Amino acid sequence: MLEIKNLRKVFGAGTVNEKVALDGVDLTLEDGDFVTVIGGNGAGKSTLLNAVAGVWPVDSGSISIDGVDVTHLPEHKRAKYIGRVFQDPMMGTAATMQIEENLALAARRGRARGLKPGITKAEREQYSEMLKILDLGLEDRLTGKVGLLSGGQRQALTLLMATLRKPKLLLLDEHTAALDPKTAQKVLDATERVVQRDHLTTLMITHNMRDAIAHGNRLIMMYEGRIVISVSGEEKKKLTVEQLLREFSRASGSDEADDKLLLG
Repeated sequence: MLEIKNLRKVFGAGTVNEKVALDGVDLTLEDGDFVTVIGGNGAGKSTLLNAVAGVWPVDSGSISIDGVDVTHLPEHKRAKYIGRVFQDPMMGTAATMQIEENLALAARRGRARGLKPGITKAEREQYSEMLKILDLGLEDRLTGKVGLLSGGQRQALTLLMATLRKPKLLLLDEHTAALDPKTAQKVLDATERVVQRDHLTTLMITHNMRDAIAHGNRLIMMYEGRIVISVSGEEKKKLTVEQLLREFSRASGSDEADDKLLLG
């Protein structure tokens, strides 16, 4: 479903601020894979997701989604393949619109719009059923303004909107980092339910090593623009945070792990 070959991205090439963000990354995700991505600050995690989403062009290498080479496609043309949830809960929803209106916009993404009534009774019933999977009581607040929701509720709603049209690939860019631990766990639980229900191929960046171990069927760790650890299956299920830190030290050749990684 996702094939990345020898991906390279350098910022500020030829200047004193040159930074190799991606250094020959190879990564393949099969249909339905749920891969968690972990690494210290500047490891290349968000750069990888932005490269896949088409936020900026890469210097070399290729990216294919479901057999389609999207390497040179602009961001708006890749959008039909990708669902994305950002770190900031305010980015994925329209605050002044109702919950049902936000869902209707997501449902109509990429479709021609006419002058028919905005939201039908059947759609409202469908949205109400869909919201139940979040377990946040939003199914009873369809006409409530999104701007009145908490950060966690908005992030959960963004997740639902991003997956409403079942994307080929779901990108989660530290989507619980701005939430308190209890709310973050609720959003993660909702994420797990949605991904499993729709068999979504998913890349999830997190700074929390326990979350990286607990969720998904595969874990990769990045360091200085490279993938230095890849663990899946039974090996991943048996991982502990301590083992992961030891593996990171061995693979990176360094005993240093940044504070955010350790505290997570």
